[in-house]
Amino acid sequence: MERSSDYGAFMEKFVLKPSSSSHELPLNGLTFAVKDIFDVNGFVTGFGNPDWARTHSAATSTAPAVLAILRGGATCVGKTVMDEMAYSLDGDNKHYGTPTNPCAPDRVPGGSSSGSAVAVGAKLVDFSLGTDTGGSVRVPASYCSILGFRPSHDAVSTAGVIPMAQSFDTVGWFARDPVILNRVGRILLQLPDVDLVRPRQIFIAEDCFQLSSIPNNRVSQVLVKSVEKLFGGDVVKHLILGDYVENKVPNKRMYLLDLIGFIFYLKRRYEFKNNHGEWVTTVKPDLGPGISERVWEAIQTTGESIDICYSVKAEIIATLTTLLEVSIPLGMYNDVPVAISLLAKHGSDGFLLNVVETLYDTLQEQIAISE
Repeated sequence: MERSSDYGAFMEKFVLKPSSSSHELPLNGLTFAVKDIFDVNGFVTGFGNPDWARTHSAATSTAPAVLAILRGGATCVGKTVMDEMAYSLDGDNKHYGTPTNPCAPDRVPGGSSSGSAVAVGAKLVDFSLGTDTGGSVRVPASYCSILGFRPSHDAVSTAGVIPMAQSFDTVGWFARDPVILNRVGRILLQLPDVDLVRPRQIFIAEDCFQLSSIPNNRVSQVLVKSVEKLFGGDVVKHLILGDYVENKVPNKRMYLLDLIGFIFYLKRRYEFKNNHGEWVTTVKPDLGPGISERVWEAIQTTGESIDICYSVKAEIIATLTTLLEVSIPLGMYNDVPVAISLLAKHGSDGFLLNVVETLYDTLQEQIAISE
């Protein structure tokens, strides 16, 4: 593997031509790569682990998400490295190596869609496909200073994609250019081109930004000034997220937030065990540090411990899956990538893609001013 030329991003390289060469197709002339969790006809889907690849046959069909992109006119140039079994956010892989973060080579690239993010960040492809269960597109996008989009749950088909935890799994994508991010999204989401609808409100969660050690003028103020310039100052609303939650569920702020996090981790473990427990206990794969512990903890999850999830109100559990999110790069601070995330309600994917495309250039202008 030529790590110096491809930053260690690729598992294997090949060329899948688009199904049509029409110049009118929205992705004509663009190249992309896919995380090694997507089925591609004739290739083994490796799931980031050589024991998995050794014990599974080549795919006999291609994932619908990949086919949709090919029909949109793009050319696939290979499969990318990922964290083993998608069970990490770091981006390292003890078997295939850790892809090199192109904007911060001494830092991890983030995972589990590490190679897909690096391939875009290093300008090896125009965009790439990954998956996001608990941050596996959003985290590497922020680490590699590129755009990363997690869509509404179930908005993009996950058929032909190895499941991690179906209640949270999504097909996401990376790009450097917000126009390309939007085009790819409209293909995957099967959305028509529509004009931007002006946001009525953009909430700034002040208590979340207070957790950051990066100066306010380099993060939240960049967003606020950009929004005010494009949409007017009346759009921006400031709130304390903790207080907002407490008002919705009086006297239970910490309980609710802790409960949501607990349910996420518990359901993810339980679904992972249902999906892969038999294979793990039979094959006993060689797994890297950290991932091995998480996998075996999941395998030991009991049916009794999942019962709590079904005793919680459905609307609380729904908060885990309804929000969609995009990570937007805000340049570098002290040689470390900085990013900000925008969240929106379920089903507003096209709206959020348009907002990002509209905001992006103004954000870059504000970054330059703040520096």
